[in-house]
Amino acid sequence: MSAALRVEYRKLVTTRLWWVLLIGMAAYMAFLGAVMAFAYTDPAAAQTSGLGLPVGDTELARTVYGLAPSLGYVFPAVVGALSVTSEYRNMTVTPTFLAEPRRGVVLVAKLMASIPVGLMFGLAGTAGSVLGGAPVLAVRGRETLLTDPTILQTLLLSVVALTVWCLVGVGFGSVLTHQVAAVVVLLAFTQFVEPLVRLGLSAVESLSGIARWLPGAAGEAIAGASIYGAGDPGALLTWWGGLLVLVGYGVGLAAIARVTTLRRDIT
Repeated sequence: MSAALRVEYRKLVTTRLWWVLLIGMAAYMAFLGAVMAFAYTDPAAAQTSGLGLPVGDTELARTVYGLAPSLGYVFPAVVGALSVTSEYRNMTVTPTFLAEPRRGVVLVAKLMASIPVGLMFGLAGTAGSVLGGAPVLAVRGRETLLTDPTILQTLLLSVVALTVWCLVGVGFGSVLTHQVAAVVVLLAFTQFVEPLVRLGLSAVESLSGIARWLPGAAGEAIAGASIYGAGDPGALLTWWGGLLVLVGYGVGLAAIARVTTLRRDIT
Protein backbone atom coordinates (compact mmCIF):
# COMPACT_ATOMS: atom_id res chain seq x y z
CA MET A 1 0.00 0.00 0.00
CA SER A 2 2.78 2.47 0.86
CA ALA A 3 4.38 1.99 -2.57
CA ALA A 4 1.05 2.47 -4.32
CA LEU A 5 0.39 5.58 -2.26
CA ARG A 6 3.74 7.14 -3.20
CA VAL A 7 3.16 6.37 -6.86
CA GLU A 8 -0.34 7.88 -6.90
CA TYR A 9 0.80 11.01 -5.09
CA ARG A 10 3.64 11.52 -7.58
CA LYS A 11 1.19 11.14 -10.45
CA LEU A 12 -0.85 13.99 -9.03
CA VAL A 13 1.93 16.48 -8.33
CA THR A 14 4.30 15.87 -11.25
CA THR A 15 1.97 17.41 -13.84
CA ARG A 16 1.42 21.11 -14.47
CA LEU A 17 -2.37 20.97 -14.42
CA TRP A 18 -2.79 20.74 -10.66
CA TRP A 19 -0.82 23.88 -9.85
CA VAL A 20 -2.41 25.79 -12.74
CA LEU A 21 -5.79 24.99 -11.23
CA LEU A 22 -4.42 25.85 -7.78
CA ILE A 23 -3.36 29.33 -8.88
CA GLY A 24 -6.61 29.75 -10.78
CA MET A 25 -8.62 28.84 -7.70
CA ALA A 26 -6.74 31.28 -5.47
CA ALA A 27 -7.25 34.13 -7.96
CA TYR A 28 -10.91 33.24 -8.52
CA MET A 29 -11.68 33.12 -4.80
CA ALA A 30 -9.85 36.42 -4.19
CA PHE A 31 -12.01 38.04 -6.86
CA LEU A 32 -15.22 36.55 -5.46
CA GLY A 33 -14.21 37.46 -1.91
CA ALA A 34 -13.81 41.10 -2.89
CA VAL A 35 -17.03 41.17 -4.91
CA MET A 36 -19.15 39.49 -2.24
CA ALA A 37 -17.65 41.59 0.55
CA PHE A 38 -18.65 44.70 -1.37
CA ALA A 39 -22.12 43.32 -2.16
CA TYR A 40 -22.84 42.27 1.40
CA THR A 41 -21.83 45.65 2.77
CA ASP A 42 -24.17 47.37 0.34
CA PRO A 43 -27.76 46.63 1.45
CA ALA A 44 -29.23 47.47 -1.95
CA ALA A 45 -26.84 45.11 -3.77
CA ALA A 46 -27.38 42.33 -1.22
CA GLN A 47 -31.16 42.53 -1.53
CA THR A 48 -30.98 42.57 -5.32
CA SER A 49 -28.77 39.44 -5.34
CA GLY A 50 -31.46 37.43 -3.55
CA LEU A 51 -28.85 35.59 -1.51
CA GLY A 52 -29.82 37.10 1.83
CA LEU A 53 -28.04 39.68 3.96
CA PRO A 54 -25.75 38.48 6.77
CA VAL A 55 -26.51 40.19 10.06
CA GLY A 56 -23.61 41.36 12.23
CA ASP A 57 -19.87 41.48 11.62
CA THR A 58 -19.23 37.86 12.63
CA GLU A 59 -21.82 36.41 10.28
CA LEU A 60 -20.66 38.72 7.49
CA ALA A 61 -17.02 37.70 7.90
CA ARG A 62 -17.93 33.99 8.07
CA THR A 63 -19.98 34.24 4.89
CA VAL A 64 -17.25 36.06 2.96
CA TYR A 65 -14.34 33.97 4.23
CA GLY A 66 -16.32 30.76 3.74
CA LEU A 67 -16.97 31.36 0.05
CA ALA A 68 -14.58 28.66 -1.15
CA PRO A 69 -16.72 25.71 0.04
CA SER A 70 -19.73 27.46 -1.51
CA LEU A 71 -18.36 28.51 -4.91
CA GLY A 72 -14.84 27.13 -5.35
CA TYR A 73 -15.12 23.46 -4.48
CA VAL A 74 -15.27 22.49 -8.14
CA PHE A 75 -11.48 22.98 -8.39
CA PRO A 76 -10.40 20.24 -5.95
CA ALA A 77 -13.24 18.04 -7.20
CA VAL A 78 -11.99 18.31 -10.79
CA VAL A 79 -8.39 17.62 -9.75
CA GLY A 80 -9.50 14.52 -7.88
CA ALA A 81 -11.52 13.29 -10.85
CA LEU A 82 -8.64 13.91 -13.27
CA SER A 83 -6.35 11.73 -11.15
CA VAL A 84 -8.45 8.79 -12.34
CA THR A 85 -9.86 9.85 -15.70
CA SER A 86 -6.51 10.96 -17.10
CA GLU A 87 -5.22 7.43 -16.63
CA TYR A 88 -8.07 6.04 -18.72
CA ARG A 89 -7.70 8.73 -21.36
CA ASN A 90 -3.94 8.19 -21.73
CA MET A 91 -4.22 4.44 -21.09
CA THR A 92 -1.61 4.59 -18.33
CA VAL A 93 -4.18 2.67 -16.30
CA THR A 94 -2.95 -0.53 -17.98
CA PRO A 95 0.61 -0.40 -16.57
CA THR A 96 -0.86 0.86 -13.28
CA PHE A 97 -2.93 -2.30 -12.87
CA LEU A 98 -0.09 -4.47 -14.15
CA ALA A 99 2.19 -3.04 -11.47
CA GLU A 100 -0.52 -3.41 -8.81
CA PRO A 101 -3.14 -6.00 -9.87
CA ARG A 102 -5.24 -5.36 -6.75
CA ARG A 103 -7.48 -2.65 -8.10
CA GLY A 104 -8.96 -1.93 -4.70
CA VAL A 105 -5.49 -1.06 -3.44
CA VAL A 106 -5.00 1.36 -6.34
CA LEU A 107 -8.34 3.01 -5.62
CA VAL A 108 -7.61 3.40 -1.91
CA ALA A 109 -4.16 4.79 -2.75
CA LYS A 110 -5.72 7.38 -5.07
CA LEU A 111 -8.19 8.39 -2.38
CA MET A 112 -5.45 8.79 0.23
CA ALA A 113 -3.11 10.58 -2.18
CA SER A 114 -5.84 13.13 -2.87
CA ILE A 115 -5.86 14.29 0.75
CA PRO A 116 -2.59 16.30 0.77
CA VAL A 117 -3.41 17.72 -2.66
CA GLY A 118 -6.88 18.65 -1.48
CA LEU A 119 -5.29 20.28 1.55
CA MET A 120 -3.25 22.56 -0.71
CA PHE A 121 -6.40 23.56 -2.59
CA GLY A 122 -8.15 24.14 0.70
CA LEU A 123 -5.41 26.47 1.86
CA ALA A 124 -5.26 28.30 -1.48
CA GLY A 125 -9.02 28.76 -1.79
CA THR A 126 -9.53 29.86 1.80
CA ALA A 127 -6.56 32.23 1.68
CA GLY A 128 -7.86 33.71 -1.56
CA SER A 129 -11.26 34.46 -0.02
CA VAL A 130 -9.61 36.16 2.95
CA LEU A 131 -7.11 38.15 0.88
CA GLY A 132 -9.87 39.37 -1.40
CA GLY A 133 -12.58 39.93 1.18
CA ALA A 134 -10.80 41.29 4.26
CA PRO A 135 -9.45 44.50 2.66
CA VAL A 136 -12.89 45.31 1.24
CA LEU A 137 -14.55 44.76 4.61
CA ALA A 138 -11.98 47.07 6.22
CA VAL A 139 -12.45 49.78 3.60
CA ARG A 140 -16.22 49.54 4.00
CA GLY A 141 -15.86 50.10 7.74
CA ARG A 142 -16.64 46.56 8.88
CA GLU A 143 -14.63 44.41 11.25
CA THR A 144 -12.37 41.82 9.59
CA LEU A 145 -12.23 39.65 12.75
CA LEU A 146 -9.23 37.67 11.51
CA THR A 147 -8.18 36.86 15.07
CA ASP A 148 -11.66 35.94 16.29
CA PRO A 149 -11.89 32.27 17.40
CA THR A 150 -15.17 31.74 15.51
CA ILE A 151 -13.66 33.05 12.28
CA LEU A 152 -10.48 31.01 12.75
CA GLN A 153 -12.64 27.91 13.15
CA THR A 154 -14.47 28.77 9.94
CA LEU A 155 -11.19 29.14 8.08
CA LEU A 156 -9.89 25.83 9.40
CA LEU A 157 -13.07 23.96 8.55
CA SER A 158 -13.16 25.59 5.12
CA VAL A 159 -9.79 23.97 4.42
CA VAL A 160 -11.15 20.64 5.66
CA ALA A 161 -14.21 20.88 3.41
CA LEU A 162 -12.17 21.57 0.28
CA THR A 163 -9.79 18.74 1.16
CA VAL A 164 -12.70 16.31 1.30
CA TRP A 165 -13.96 17.59 -2.03
CA CYS A 166 -10.77 16.33 -3.68
CA LEU A 167 -11.55 12.88 -2.29
CA VAL A 168 -15.11 13.12 -3.63
CA GLY A 169 -13.66 13.96 -7.03
CA VAL A 170 -11.59 10.78 -6.99
CA GLY A 171 -14.69 8.75 -6.21
CA PHE A 172 -16.65 10.44 -8.98
CA GLY A 173 -13.86 10.01 -11.52
CA SER A 174 -13.66 6.33 -10.64
CA VAL A 175 -17.34 5.93 -11.55
CA LEU A 176 -17.34 8.11 -14.68
CA THR A 177 -13.95 7.39 -16.20
CA HIS A 178 -14.44 9.34 -19.44
CA GLN A 179 -12.39 12.49 -18.82
CA VAL A 180 -14.37 15.05 -20.82
CA ALA A 181 -17.71 13.72 -19.58
CA ALA A 182 -16.54 13.74 -15.97
CA VAL A 183 -15.35 17.36 -16.12
CA VAL A 184 -18.50 18.53 -17.91
CA VAL A 185 -20.79 16.77 -15.43
CA LEU A 186 -18.87 18.16 -12.46
CA LEU A 187 -19.00 21.70 -13.82
CA ALA A 188 -22.68 21.44 -14.70
CA PHE A 189 -23.68 19.89 -11.38
CA THR A 190 -21.66 22.13 -9.08
CA GLN A 191 -22.23 25.42 -10.89
CA PHE A 192 -25.80 25.06 -12.14
CA VAL A 193 -27.75 21.93 -11.18
CA GLU A 194 -27.23 21.79 -7.42
CA PRO A 195 -27.56 25.56 -6.81
CA LEU A 196 -30.84 25.59 -8.73
CA VAL A 197 -32.09 22.47 -6.94
CA ARG A 198 -31.18 23.94 -3.55
CA LEU A 199 -32.93 27.21 -4.27
CA GLY A 200 -35.97 25.32 -5.55
CA LEU A 201 -36.15 23.03 -2.52
CA SER A 202 -35.65 25.95 -0.15
CA ALA A 203 -38.68 27.67 -1.67
CA VAL A 204 -40.92 24.75 -0.65
CA GLU A 205 -41.19 24.51 3.12
CA SER A 206 -41.94 20.77 3.17
CA LEU A 207 -38.88 20.02 1.02
CA SER A 208 -36.42 22.57 2.40
CA GLY A 209 -34.81 20.02 4.74
CA ILE A 210 -33.71 17.86 1.80
CA ALA A 211 -31.36 20.54 0.46
CA ARG A 212 -28.99 20.27 3.42
CA TRP A 213 -28.11 16.68 2.45
CA LEU A 214 -26.84 17.58 -1.02
CA PRO A 215 -23.03 17.45 -1.41
CA GLY A 216 -22.54 21.19 -1.88
CA ALA A 217 -24.63 21.95 1.19
CA ALA A 218 -22.68 19.35 3.17
CA GLY A 219 -19.42 21.08 2.23
CA GLU A 220 -20.81 24.42 3.34
CA ALA A 221 -21.99 22.86 6.60
CA ILE A 222 -18.43 21.85 7.42
CA ALA A 223 -17.29 25.47 7.19
CA GLY A 224 -20.50 26.70 8.80
CA ALA A 225 -21.07 29.39 6.18
CA SER A 226 -23.32 29.52 3.14
CA ILE A 227 -24.23 32.19 0.61
CA TYR A 228 -27.48 30.29 0.01
CA GLY A 229 -28.52 30.25 3.65
CA ALA A 230 -26.97 33.43 5.06
CA GLY A 231 -28.80 34.38 8.21
CA ASP A 232 -30.47 30.95 8.54
CA PRO A 233 -28.38 28.58 10.73
CA GLY A 234 -31.01 25.85 10.31
CA ALA A 235 -30.31 25.65 6.58
CA LEU A 236 -27.15 23.60 7.19
CA LEU A 237 -26.16 20.47 9.05
CA THR A 238 -23.71 20.63 11.93
CA TRP A 239 -20.07 20.79 10.85
CA TRP A 240 -19.45 17.16 11.81
CA GLY A 241 -22.70 16.10 10.15
CA GLY A 242 -21.63 17.80 6.94
CA LEU A 243 -18.23 16.14 7.18
CA LEU A 244 -19.77 12.69 7.55
CA VAL A 245 -22.16 13.29 4.65
CA LEU A 246 -19.48 14.60 2.29
CA VAL A 247 -17.02 11.84 3.16
CA GLY A 248 -19.92 9.43 2.65
CA TYR A 249 -20.41 10.74 -0.90
CA GLY A 250 -16.74 10.18 -1.71
CA VAL A 251 -16.51 6.73 -0.14
CA GLY A 252 -19.88 5.73 -1.57
CA LEU A 253 -18.85 6.68 -5.10
CA ALA A 254 -15.57 4.80 -4.68
CA ALA A 255 -17.47 1.73 -3.49
CA ILE A 256 -19.75 1.91 -6.54
CA ALA A 257 -16.70 2.18 -8.79
CA ARG A 258 -15.07 -0.82 -7.14
CA VAL A 259 -17.95 -3.11 -8.09
CA THR A 260 -18.61 -1.57 -11.52
CA THR A 261 -15.99 0.29 -13.55
CA LEU A 262 -12.96 -1.21 -11.79
CA ARG A 263 -14.15 -4.73 -12.53
CA ARG A 264 -14.28 -4.18 -16.27
CA ASP A 265 -11.58 -5.10 -18.74
CA ILE A 266 -9.37 -2.17 -19.67
CA THR A 267 -8.87 -3.09 -23.31
